[in-house]
Amino acid sequence: MLPAEFHREIGRLFDENPGRYTDEHWRLFQQFKDALNTGKIRAAEPELSQGTGWRVNAWVKKGILLGFRMGAIVDMSIDATRQPFFDKATFPVKKFDASSGVRIVPGGSSIRDGSYIAKGVTCMPPMYVNVGAFVDEGTMIDSHALVGSCAQIGRKCHISAAAQIGGVLEPVGAMPVIVEDEVLVGGNCGVYEGTIVKRRAVIGTGTILNRSTPVYDIVTGKIVTASDDEPLVIPENAVVVAGSRAIPHGRGQQWNLSLYTPVIVKYRDAKTDVKVQLEDLLR
Repeated sequence: MLPAEFHREIGRLFDENPGRYTDEHWRLFQQFKDALNTGKIRAAEPELSQGTGWRVNAWVKKGILLGFRMGAIVDMSIDATRQPFFDKATFPVKKFDASSGVRIVPGGSSIRDGSYIAKGVTCMPPMYVNVGAFVDEGTMIDSHALVGSCAQIGRKCHISAAAQIGGVLEPVGAMPVIVEDEVLVGGNCGVYEGTIVKRRAVIGTGTILNRSTPVYDIVTGKIVTASDDEPLVIPENAVVVAGSRAIPHGRGQQWNLSLYTPVIVKYRDAKTDVKVQLEDLLR
């Protein structure tokens, strides 16, 4: 089935919300999930005509939500006594084999069905990828890292240990978190709601990015912010670190308080490239 046909049929079934689902409905959902698993359809995709460079596919999010609506809770336990698991039957653990070309190091990682994991991706334990996520070739997802629902991760990225890439499944029209090609997201970072990190940016350890917190670019003198209609966009090659900003009035000034703020301290150069280079040997 072509994406345009999926768009129409998934939207119709989502809106109808029938009392019971027929075999035809189940076949439609399975075809939809197969297309998610192979990367043929995505919750968001590059679109040069858009100011952000990305377009949200709200109908894909509707399809994922439809899966939650259709699925019954079933026993997914490997050992029901020692480690019970119960989840929606429509989104079990994603299946891989050696021909998938994905390196999943033993130790407790989990990747949910309905996500795309490209060849050459390395998954260090324990990590988690949720439904609707897209992770492109050569990316490393490190220990204790999360790639949330519908998040889009580019090629040759490093999602470092304990980094959190937030999920944005609802509302269906909202832009999911986007991390473009060759981005380094440092350890203990959080990239959340309505954020796009453009290619080759570096997000320093412990930095938190979301649409509510402005980013101060001390190189250009600009303040990068989100708006009601546009996400927070971290510029290409930007190096962002965690910083603080003094409160200049009232109790904040009296008590000498500061607020957290991300700061762009430089733009990527040869010295930065040496520091953040991912060795192919690790893959």
